[in-house]
Amino acid sequence: MAAEPTQKFSVPTLTAMVVGSMVGAGIFSLPQTFGRATGVYGALIAWAIAGGGMLMLAFVFQTLARRKPELDAGVYAYAKAGFGEYPGFLSALGYWTVCCLGNVSYFVLIKSTLGALIPLFGDGNTVQAVAVSSFILWTVHFLILRGVREAAGINRIATVAKIIPIIVFIVIVAVAFKPDLFAANLSGGAGAEVPSLFAQVRGTMLVTVFVFVGIEGASVYSRYARRREDVGLATLLGFLGVLALMVLITVLSYGVLPREELGSLRNPSMAGVLQAVVGPWGAVFVSAGLIISVMGAYLSWSLLAAEVLYSAAKTESMPAFLARENARAVPAAALWLTNALVQAFLIITLFAEQAFLLALKLTSSMILIPYLLVAAYALKLAMTGESYGPAASERRGDLIRAGLATIYALGLIYAGGLKFLLLSAVIYAPGTLLYIITRREQDRRVFSTTEAAMFAVAVAGALAAFYGLAMGTITV
Repeated sequence: MAAEPTQKFSVPTLTAMVVGSMVGAGIFSLPQTFGRATGVYGALIAWAIAGGGMLMLAFVFQTLARRKPELDAGVYAYAKAGFGEYPGFLSALGYWTVCCLGNVSYFVLIKSTLGALIPLFGDGNTVQAVAVSSFILWTVHFLILRGVREAAGINRIATVAKIIPIIVFIVIVAVAFKPDLFAANLSGGAGAEVPSLFAQVRGTMLVTVFVFVGIEGASVYSRYARRREDVGLATLLGFLGVLALMVLITVLSYGVLPREELGSLRNPSMAGVLQAVVGPWGAVFVSAGLIISVMGAYLSWSLLAAEVLYSAAKTESMPAFLARENARAVPAAALWLTNALVQAFLIITLFAEQAFLLALKLTSSMILIPYLLVAAYALKLAMTGESYGPAASERRGDLIRAGLATIYALGLIYAGGLKFLLLSAVIYAPGTLLYIITRREQDRRVFSTTEAAMFAVAVAGALAAFYGLAMGTITV
């Protein structure tokens, strides 16, 4: 059992950690991703739903950290404890894929940003962009293998680089805000081509998931808190702060440019919005902040992706070879498999017209199964009373919060649509080979009857996705 850390963190320090873990590359692209889908009304409804749903999910993670402190091997540990070995594996596989896709989105966004100055990079999905991204990918890979594991100094710079452009953007755009233009964008703009409000809101749901990925990381800091209850307060304050930033960026942008122009901006679209107000230096300012921020975060995400496989292997949810470390105590096998998948995704972006949007929506789709299983496990505990005393007063509140989080996760799967559900099956079905290897290593039966049915559904979904891609009914 790990010793208690001697350094204890205050509420402001914990809150800063929560904010730093949640603010990523996605926030710099909010004006375009929302402009493509909806107007002001739809944006406000979408953020209200996302804010409420993600807040319930944050409470679920806090509840599980308190109720099941022994389950500290990752998000997938909850799925495994609640629903069995194969669902636990699928959750680990999905979460690992999310980490890999997050790194792909970083690469695409950096090259798209540089594409404004270097046309060869285009929107981040040209051959030249993928070649440079691949070079960076494998350079960092070999640096990590040599034992480069700490990036505290880089991450401090990255945190400042994230926040300063965002605050400056909000202040300048608020001053330049045009009420008449904002009013014209309320319903999404004039014209019969504007979809219904329901369709507009639905079109933003996966975007809101992407920008909140990492909310589960708040519970990691619980053992550093001066008081246990400080973690919940810090999570709430950090979450509300980040939500406020995201809503302000999204909504204020509608007072600067028409929705159609917002939707056609190249990413990072915050740069385009600021340029429309102050001129070219605004785009350079935001772009520089983004590049420093993303490059600083990339090393940490690379380590996290490998760590997911490594910890899953240590808890016998992945093949044993993924728990191997090299002479410098780096999980080398997990790192090789991780970066091989990132490389494959980078190649796929060559065939995607909107590479960043594809990475964003695939990331959101893949995280939904792990999130749903976590919420459902918390709901199961509250319903059965496991880990609760006979007169636990908080059980009813936990039941309500877990129920709402479960409904939210199910609603997101519906909002994402069949296309991305089928595309996620392309990962889950062949990825099950790792599970089969794991079970054979342990000389255990591969599937129960229920798990075999789940695998059959995943295979059917993957085959349907491949057929749709071949026939052109599913496009990337």
